[in-house]
Amino acid sequence: MGYLNSVLQSSSQVHSEDRPASGGGLSVTFSGYSQNGKFSYGYASSPGKRSSMEDFYETRIDGVDGEIVGLFGVFDGHGGVRAAEYVKQNLFSNLIKHPKFISDTKSAIGYLLITVSHGCDFPSGLAITCLLNCFQPPADAYNHTDSEFLKAENNQNRDAGSTASTAILVGNRLLVANVGDSRAVICRGGNAIAVSRDHKPDQSDERQRIENAGGFVMWAGTWRVGGVLAVSRAFGDRHLKQYVVADPEIQEEKIDNSLEFLILASDGLWDVVSNEEAVAMIKPIQDPEQAAKQLMQEAYQRGSADNITCVVVRFLVNQGGSSRNASATA
Repeated sequence: MGYLNSVLQSSSQVHSEDRPASGGGLSVTFSGYSQNGKFSYGYASSPGKRSSMEDFYETRIDGVDGEIVGLFGVFDGHGGVRAAEYVKQNLFSNLIKHPKFISDTKSAIGYLLITVSHGCDFPSGLAITCLLNCFQPPADAYNHTDSEFLKAENNQNRDAGSTASTAILVGNRLLVANVGDSRAVICRGGNAIAVSRDHKPDQSDERQRIENAGGFVMWAGTWRVGGVLAVSRAFGDRHLKQYVVADPEIQEEKIDNSLEFLILASDGLWDVVSNEEAVAMIKPIQDPEQAAKQLMQEAYQRGSADNITCVVVRFLVNQGGSSRNASATA
C-alpha cells in the first residue's frame, strides 16, 4: 500500500529579509486520488508598516492512499520570531501523527507508512485499533508543541509567543483549529462565516478562566492578561503560561458545493477589514494568490499597523476549473 512523497508541494518563508512575499499552488488529482481533494491555494505576507516581521505561514499538500491532504497555517508571533517559527516548523508534524483527521482506515494505514518511512520502528502488523489509540489527540498536539517550545526556550531571557490559525483538508472535511486572535473565515453560499473565535482577555469565559487560575485582566490601551498580553491563548509566553493556554478551539466543516473558499489571516488584516468585507472583496478573484495579495494590500492601505499575512484556499469541488500553480515571488 503505497503513498506519495510526504510533501507533494510546500511553501514557506525564510525571514532573511523582511519583505512582501506571495505564492500559491493547486492540489492536482493523481490516479486513484479523491476528486474531492481538489483545491487551489495562495498566500501573501508583508511586514506592513512594522520594521520587523513576526508572522509566519505554512502551505503544504500531502497525499496518502487515495486522499489529498492540505495543511495550512498562519502564525503571528509576539516578543520576537522564535515562537511563531517554532510552531510553524513543528505543529503540523505533531498534528499529522493523529489519524482523527483521516476519513477511513486505509488512510490511517497510510499515515503509519509515512511514520515508518521517517524512521519510527513500528511493527508491520500493527493493528488499526492500536494505531487509532497510540497518537496524541489534536488538542494534545497543540499543547505538546507548546511544552516542547517552552523547554527549548528555557535559557532565553525574553518571552516570546505566537498565535496559530490552522486548517487541515482531508477528503470532504475541513478542520479548523485556532489559538489566539488570528482568524479563519469561510465563504459558504456567498456568506461570510467565521469558523474560529478570537481569544481576547475581555471575553467573559476567557476572563473567568484567567481569574480562576489566579490571574487578572486589566485595561492598558486594550484589555490585557496581567496588563501585558492582548490575547488570552497563545503558544509560549512562559511568564504568563498559567493563564495564557495553548488549548485550541476546533471546528469542522463539510466541503461541498456550497463551500467556496477559506481565508486564514493574522490580525493585521482583521484589525481593519471585517469578515464580510474580506469575503466580498475576493469573491470575484479566482486566483487565490491574487486574492491573498488583494487582502494584504487592502489592509495596508486602510492603515493596518501590524504585520499582515493571508492564506486563501479555494475549493474546486465539481467546478471543473483550475488555478495556475504559482511559485513564491518576492
